[in-house]
Amino acid sequence: MKVLSTKLSTALLTGVGALALSIGTVQAAESCDTVRMADPGWSDIAATNAVASFLLDGMGYKAKVDTLAVPIIFGGMKDGLVDVFLGNWMPAQQAHYDKFVKTGDVVQLNKNLEGTEFTLAVPDYVYAAGVHDYADLAKFADKFDKKIYGIGAGAPANQSLQEIITKNQFDLGQWKLVESSEQAMLSEVGRAVKRERFITFLGWTPHPMNVQFKMKYLTGGEKYFGASGSVYTLTRKGYAQACPNVAKLLTNLTFTQEMENTIMAQVADKKGSNAEAAKAWIAAHPEVLNGWLEGVKTKDGGDALAAVKAKL
Repeated sequence: MKVLSTKLSTALLTGVGALALSIGTVQAAESCDTVRMADPGWSDIAATNAVASFLLDGMGYKAKVDTLAVPIIFGGMKDGLVDVFLGNWMPAQQAHYDKFVKTGDVVQLNKNLEGTEFTLAVPDYVYAAGVHDYADLAKFADKFDKKIYGIGAGAPANQSLQEIITKNQFDLGQWKLVESSEQAMLSEVGRAVKRERFITFLGWTPHPMNVQFKMKYLTGGEKYFGASGSVYTLTRKGYAQACPNVAKLLTNLTFTQEMENTIMAQVADKKGSNAEAAKAWIAAHPEVLNGWLEGVKTKDGGDALAAVKAKL
């Protein structure tokens, strides 16, 4: 425990206070009763974490979700302080993959979502004005006020955008990256749309923004974001061996864009929390439990399918 506490103190300092893990709640690495998960503050990961948490609760486990910046999540998994991360967006997080997964310090367990988009976007009226590609942005530099709106500081996507600016790619060397939370970025988009002001921002699917705004994704950023992507489930090294039952669930656990969009839309419309929306979606689609819980037991070795259905 002393070693874990020391590592945690270091993580707190390097995370500039962002690491919300508490020393008093850090579990020994061998314990599987509590599954320590992470959320970068993204709506899609909040939704998938809610699904996983509901299943784990029904199986007799406790899911503990901490909101952490992406670099802290990867470092936490390497140090054994975070067990599971459902939000390894690729290729946007390629640099983190190379640093942590490729080296074997973090394990990529399975692909939980495919067919994602993650790149710069603009409102439809900006697209109609001729901004279709990254190369078009500089043509309208004054209208954009030479600003690109990103998400939280330290996010891999922000790092890619900053690299574009630093290298003067697409003649964007004089532009500024505005880093903020997902919610703050989308609030800025909302204000711009009301005034039909030019704005470019990080967009992705699945996400309710695709319904809330009439928006278009730009081409040209494939080198940094890929043409299409996937999301993977990661675990700390040795987790599958230490906690094979939970690992089996996580291996089985895959999502669809329709599912995630439905859960997120319900939350965005203030019709319930992520936990309530996830439970409602599962209750409406109980057939998914057969695949998710195949070969999975409760914590005590019982029938996981029956136990989870009893929670509905």
